[in-house]
Amino acid sequence: MQNTLKGWLADNTVTSENKDDKILLLESAGSVNLDTIYEEMKNEDTGLKKETLVHVVTLFLRIVARFILNGYNVNTGLFRAVAQFTGVVEGGKWDPAKNSVYVSFIQDKMIREEIARTTVNILGMKSDVMYILETEDKKTKLKDGSATAGRNFFVRGAMLKVMGDDPSVGVTLTSEAGVVTKLEEDEIAINKPSELTLLIPAALAAGTYTLTVTTQFCKTTQLLKTPRSVSTTIYIGGKPSGGGEDERPGEL
Repeated sequence: MQNTLKGWLADNTVTSENKDDKILLLESAGSVNLDTIYEEMKNEDTGLKKETLVHVVTLFLRIVARFILNGYNVNTGLFRAVAQFTGVVEGGKWDPAKNSVYVSFIQDKMIREEIARTTVNILGMKSDVMYILETEDKKTKLKDGSATAGRNFFVRGAMLKVMGDDPSVGVTLTSEAGVVTKLEEDEIAINKPSELTLLIPAALAAGTYTLTVTTQFCKTTQLLKTPRSVSTTIYIGGKPSGGGEDERPGEL
């Protein structure tokens, strides 16, 4: 069966001098969890009960996680995964406040074969779309999602200007442990529709974070009644070596 991805054309705000320069943003088909996957597996007419499928998949996931977190480089055919460390180790001692474990996932043969069987349908132009196109650590000049605590961080995209009275409006950084840090107003140094310059709080420990921009901004004089958000993954202290595929722009 051939796979199909659908995408919308949007203006590339990074090259504003070229009005014909477009990028393609994925049209989401929705979200899928394990329950949906179990139902799809049953529809393949395997003859297995759902309880058996749940048991096998749960066991598979648990064993894969166990191998990864015991130092193995795991190859499932779908992905390759390996544990990495982040943060500077001071005094030769592991400090959970400054150091963390990160697992990198890299697409493997099965995914590459499925990509080769995938067609892309362009649905047309989509106006007023909000997206993050790229980021840059202003200290290191890296554009791979790396960020430095206490230094400026540049975000390029569209419809990013932070404005509105809703309590959710702003820029947040969420750690892998789920701890949310919301930037103060004066930590958003440049606040434009196509670019933000953020001051990453100096107290944040090295690690992987989800950066989320939430705003009521739109091109008209009226604010959006309901805020909208866009997120990307960043790596305070630098992107771990052996990481997976580059981040692609998200949109909402």
